[in-house]
Amino acid sequence: MGLDDKADRRSDADETDQFTRVLGQAPPQGAPAPRDAPAGDRRDQAIRAAVEQGVVGPATPLAGLLDVDGIRAGAAALRAAFAEVGADGTRILHAFAVKATPLVPVLRLLHDAGIGAEVASPGELALARAAGIPPAHTVLDSPAKTPAELREALALGIAVNADNPQELARLDALVQSAPTRSPLGIRVNPQVGGGSIEALSTATATSKFGVPLRDDGAREWVVRAYLDRPWLTRLHAHSGSQGMPLDLMVGGVAATYELAEEINARAGHRRIDTLDIGGGLPVNFASDEQTPTFAQYARLLAREVPGLFDGRYGLVTEFGRSLLAKHGTLLARVEYVKSAGGRGIALTHAGVQVATRTVYAPESWPLRIAAYDAKGRPKSGPATGQDVAGPACFAGDLLARDRELPPLEQGDYVAVLDTGAYYFAHHYSYNSLARPAIHGFAARAGDGVRFSVVREQQRVEEIVAEAGGGARDALREL
Repeated sequence: MGLDDKADRRSDADETDQFTRVLGQAPPQGAPAPRDAPAGDRRDQAIRAAVEQGVVGPATPLAGLLDVDGIRAGAAALRAAFAEVGADGTRILHAFAVKATPLVPVLRLLHDAGIGAEVASPGELALARAAGIPPAHTVLDSPAKTPAELREALALGIAVNADNPQELARLDALVQSAPTRSPLGIRVNPQVGGGSIEALSTATATSKFGVPLRDDGAREWVVRAYLDRPWLTRLHAHSGSQGMPLDLMVGGVAATYELAEEINARAGHRRIDTLDIGGGLPVNFASDEQTPTFAQYARLLAREVPGLFDGRYGLVTEFGRSLLAKHGTLLARVEYVKSAGGRGIALTHAGVQVATRTVYAPESWPLRIAAYDAKGRPKSGPATGQDVAGPACFAGDLLARDRELPPLEQGDYVAVLDTGAYYFAHHYSYNSLARPAIHGFAARAGDGVRFSVVREQQRVEEIVAEAGGGARDALREL
C-alpha cells in the first residue's frame, strides 16, 4: 500500500479550510470566553479551593494546577497578535510545541482554541493524534528522525522539516517510492548567535539543529536542494528560546526570509510558499506580568521583516513555553520545618522530580514561590530567608535558597509559580518518586472553583511495573 493510500481521505479543499480556520480572530464555536479576573486572583482562589476540596492534603501533598481560562486567553492572544499584522488571507498555523506540556487534555484544549501541534518524537505524535489534532495541523521536527518516523509522517500527510542532508536523502527515497501530501521543507540554522542559556541556544555557530547557513558552501547547497526538488515548499528556522533577546530572534527570522526570497528568485517562481519561523518567545519568571507579549513580538517582526506578512507566504509558528508557563502552578504541602546553620528549611514534596532544571541550574531557571497557610490562604508576616527543599536524597534538591518568605510552618503550602511548561509534566524519577496528579481548574460565578483531573497521580504499583517488576527473575535466567 502506498503512502497516499494510507493517508487521510480528506479533500484538498477540506485541508485548506482546516488550515485557514486556525487563522481567524474569533474563538471556535462552543469554547467558553476567557474570564477577566486577574491570573493571580484566579490562582489564589484555586489554591484555597484545592485545599478545601482535598485536591491537596496530607495524603496528596503535591499537585499541579492548570488555569484553563488562562490557557484559552493565551491562545486567543497569540492568534490575535499575528492576525493583526498579517495581510488579509495570510495562512497561519500556530503549532504548539508539544514538548513544553505533553498532556493530551492540554493539547485538546489548545486544538479547540485553534492551535495545532509541533511534535519531535513518535510519542509526541501519538499524543497529538490522541488529542484529535489532524495531520494538516501537525508539524514534525526532530534532528534524529528514523525512517519509520518519516514514513509514518508522509503517510499521514504531516508537514516535515528535514534537519540535514542525510535526512533529505531519506526523504528523496521515500517521495520517489510513493506519493505524499505532506508539506516538506528544510530546517536551516541562521547562526545569528546565542542567548543567556547556552543549552537552549539553537542558532549558534555549532548548534546541532539545521543546516548551518554561514558554513562554507552550505547556503548554496540549500538553494540547489530546492531548485532540484519541486516538492520542497517550506523553509524552517527556530532561533528563539528562554534567554534569547528579541533582536536575535527577529534576526534569525529575517535571515530565513531573505533565503526564501533568494530561492524563489533563482527558481523564477514561488518555490517556497510557507515559512516556519519556530517559537521560543521568552517568559518572564520574575512577576505575573506577561512580557514580552505575542503582540510585541509580532509587531516587531512586521516592522523588521514586513515581507513576512504581505500575504505571499503562509506562516507556521511553534510556541511552547510562552503559551503554557504562566498558567501552571505546582502546589506542595510543607511536611516539616527545621533549622540548620541559623536558616530555616521547609521540607516539601516538590523538588528535582518536578523542577529538574531549577534544581540543577538555579541561576538560569529561578522560580517564584508564594506561601500559603494550612487552609490555602496567602500568608503574610515579616519575610525571612528560608530554603525551600524537595524530598530527594541529595543536598542540592532545593527549589530556593535563602528565599525571603513569610515564616513557613508544618502543614502550610508553597506554590511554585509559572510552572505550566517544562515542569510538573516532565517527571524525573529520582528516588522512584511518584508523578503528581495534574488538575485543570476554572472559577465560575456562583459555582466556585471546579477541578478536572488531567493526569492521575502515579500509583506505587505503576512505579514497580516500570522498574521491571514483572520480570524480576530476568537476570537470574542468564
